[in-house]
Amino acid sequence: MEPKERKHAAEARKARRKRQLTICYIVIVVLLLLVAALCYMIVRGSGDRNTNRQTEVATEPAVSVETETESETETETETEDPEDFVSQADHLAAMYDYDAAIELLKTSGEYDTNPMMIEKVAEYEAIKETLVEYPLEEITHIFYHTLIRDTKLAFDGDSKEAGYNQVMTTIDEFNKITQSMYEKGYVLVSLHDMATVNEDGTLTRGKIMLPEGKKPFVLSQDDVSYYHYMDGDGMATKLVLDENGEVKNEYIETDGSITIGDYDMIPLIDTFVKENPDFSYRGAKGVIALTGYNGVLGYRTDIAYKTRENIDEYQQLFFEQNPDFDEERWNQEVAEATKVAEAMKETGWKFASHTWGHINVTNSSLEHIQEDTEKWLNYVAPIIGDTDIIIFAFGADLGDWQPYTTNNEKFNYMKSQGFNIFCNVDSAQYWVQFGNTFMRQGRRNLDGYRIYHNPEMLSDLFDAEAVFDAARPTPVPQM
Repeated sequence: MEPKERKHAAEARKARRKRQLTICYIVIVVLLLLVAALCYMIVRGSGDRNTNRQTEVATEPAVSVETETESETETETETEDPEDFVSQADHLAAMYDYDAAIELLKTSGEYDTNPMMIEKVAEYEAIKETLVEYPLEEITHIFYHTLIRDTKLAFDGDSKEAGYNQVMTTIDEFNKITQSMYEKGYVLVSLHDMATVNEDGTLTRGKIMLPEGKKPFVLSQDDVSYYHYMDGDGMATKLVLDENGEVKNEYIETDGSITIGDYDMIPLIDTFVKENPDFSYRGAKGVIALTGYNGVLGYRTDIAYKTRENIDEYQQLFFEQNPDFDEERWNQEVAEATKVAEAMKETGWKFASHTWGHINVTNSSLEHIQEDTEKWLNYVAPIIGDTDIIIFAFGADLGDWQPYTTNNEKFNYMKSQGFNIFCNVDSAQYWVQFGNTFMRQGRRNLDGYRIYHNPEMLSDLFDAEAVFDAARPTPVPQM
């Protein structure tokens, strides 16, 4: 064979071997793919059988729980609107609670990436730096009795007119006073903003921080029981919850029909603060001082209404007009009053004892004070909850202007019953006294007598001449 021919034969053999190797590779790859597919089918079939068995045994598959949880998370994420957070924070900041506003924004999942939230926190931090601490001894405390809605009925010339004229305020006067104080920079604060009670019974001074020019004040109202003797005299009859769960007043019109609205201090202040949140320091409202002998908040909750024992002439008349008032009805009254009290506390109101029987603690013996306090704790406290505040009836007190001491048996007893804050009546612009285990504060009466006879004593709050209701008979009788 010639060299040329041998060369061609070698190349042909080389090409055949190459084709054979390629075919082998292809066969091997196909076999491997077939094996892999077979293994997958075996595993898949086994998994399906296991899943079917689990489905038969389990009532709620794990996958359903996971899906539900994921759905809840998605819903929460969808409802977390940054603008809602900022709106809530602005409301807190308007009430001077900058720390709460900052915390609210920083706990939002959007905070780190939301420029609006970051800017708001910086704004609140900057405002905090400008706040000043207000002297606690210079905080004034004003108070009212039940407000008069219909002056024609209150001032109708009967035997009660003089008393109403002296110690009560009309709604028109109240609204003007509130607006004036707001414009002058007054801000509602709580007695517990002024003093903190420690576990060992001692008191620590509070710290109230406000913008320059703002002036804190305490507000209270006495006798929010809507006594029987006031029936038909142009005042509200009770506190109720309206269809929105808000605290309003019931008022009985002269034709016997009932209307619900802002007819006394509590709903009037609620509405005013809703419209002007900067009138309230961190949500504070006022203190409601309650007696118990006619019940509370307009509900006949005292034990006498259950037993019909030891009743007075007004209660006797009440039973004559309501012969079906029985134990079941009494229980209902207690339940309804409790609901109203809870709603009030949730919106910033505080409660205080005004003594059960509206007694003068200065003139009363220790034994009488003890008996009266036990009634208050038994028949009023279960409805409105615990309180450590007592607002004395008649402006009386347990002692003179000097600090209480442990030599004062009346003070020792009241302290042992859980009272730490004591309020009397004082005509001074402010009177605050701190002791190691108590705080005392004087209150200023904003009523017909004070507005008419001592307008100069109220000039820091309002212009008495501009406030005075022309429907009020003059001269206002002397006390």
